[in-house]
Amino acid sequence: MEQTYFRRGFGLKHEIEGELVEAYHSRLVDRLRARGYRLSAGGLTIVLAKEFGFCYGVDRAVEYAYESRRKFPDKRIFLVGEIIHNPHVNRRLQDLGIVILGPGPNGFDFSPIRQDDVVLLPAFGVTVRDFGRLREIGCVLVDTTCGSVLNVWKRVERYAQDGFTAVIHGKHFHEETKATASQVTKYPGGKYLIVRDMAETDLVCRFIERGDNEHEMRATFGARVSPGFDFARDLVRVGVANQTTMLAGESLAIAHRLGESLGRRYGADHVDEHFRSFDTICSATQERQDAVLALLEEPLDAMVVIGGYNSSNTNHLAKLCARRVKTYHVADASCIEPDAGRIRHKPVDARDEVAEVGWLDAPLHAIGITAGASTPNNKIGEAIERILATRGIALPV
Repeated sequence: MEQTYFRRGFGLKHEIEGELVEAYHSRLVDRLRARGYRLSAGGLTIVLAKEFGFCYGVDRAVEYAYESRRKFPDKRIFLVGEIIHNPHVNRRLQDLGIVILGPGPNGFDFSPIRQDDVVLLPAFGVTVRDFGRLREIGCVLVDTTCGSVLNVWKRVERYAQDGFTAVIHGKHFHEETKATASQVTKYPGGKYLIVRDMAETDLVCRFIERGDNEHEMRATFGARVSPGFDFARDLVRVGVANQTTMLAGESLAIAHRLGESLGRRYGADHVDEHFRSFDTICSATQERQDAVLALLEEPLDAMVVIGGYNSSNTNHLAKLCARRVKTYHVADASCIEPDAGRIRHKPVDARDEVAEVGWLDAPLHAIGITAGASTPNNKIGEAIERILATRGIALPV
């Protein structure tokens, strides 16, 4: 029988390596790395975080997409949503003839897909339901789901098997969190509840300990729990997991708060019967957060954070930076407009992009740079070039 499911690529990296270098590499970024992650010219110093940009999981997903195009040159190739949250990368895949399927009100529309087609599953993974629908079609599936995400899936599956409700720290609308939550549906009685932050966690803890806020719980979590969820029954035994790109410190604090709450409710000697927790933040997310915190110890006048506005890990990097210094989160290098002296950016926690003219007119002497795990090096290098050009500074040789 012909193989129709692939998770390990096709061994064609040597054939596509030139394309990847041309599309995503930056000599300028390589130069900064070699020179201690900093560049000074014309009275301005650019300091690059020591961990930034493409992580292993993103590298792998993009590589598999290019390999798929090379492996199946004559087949139609579809992608379930964005492969990663970076507009430049997704446009490049569309230029290869890969059709991106957008989500609709009732999920993804797979009606255009035929048995002879190839479908890429994104780095975030897909829900159990969507995976089943695609398998029924019989098309070729190339699964680029990140290994860190798969580790979280194993954790929530174990919770479901053992009768624990998975409390997932994440954004309920994010593709990864949807896919993670769906894993509990593989098991009879599997349950989940999704919390966004500590304030929502406190609502859960109050219910666990006092049970007097069920109306508020239903109003807050009605669309973020598994079907048939019973707050009184399903919060007796809880296992914590998280979307891999959330703030690590916040995820750990949420787990600690829930553990304390269950200890007060059932007694410290019985916590293990009611609570489980494992740190499922991916190492690349942690490394980028740690690197930006280290960078913020330097005397910086501003930070520029590069990455898609719908990128969770990039938004969290911007949030960390904004606590300490003026921060500009740009979706792409093109948001920096040298001729107009303007920058288009999304303020932390804002929904919409804003434009700021004269952003470099102030006496800024040191600017930090970082980028989300889905941002390619060429866009980081281009952003640096545009910052210098805005000041009328020639790129040093």
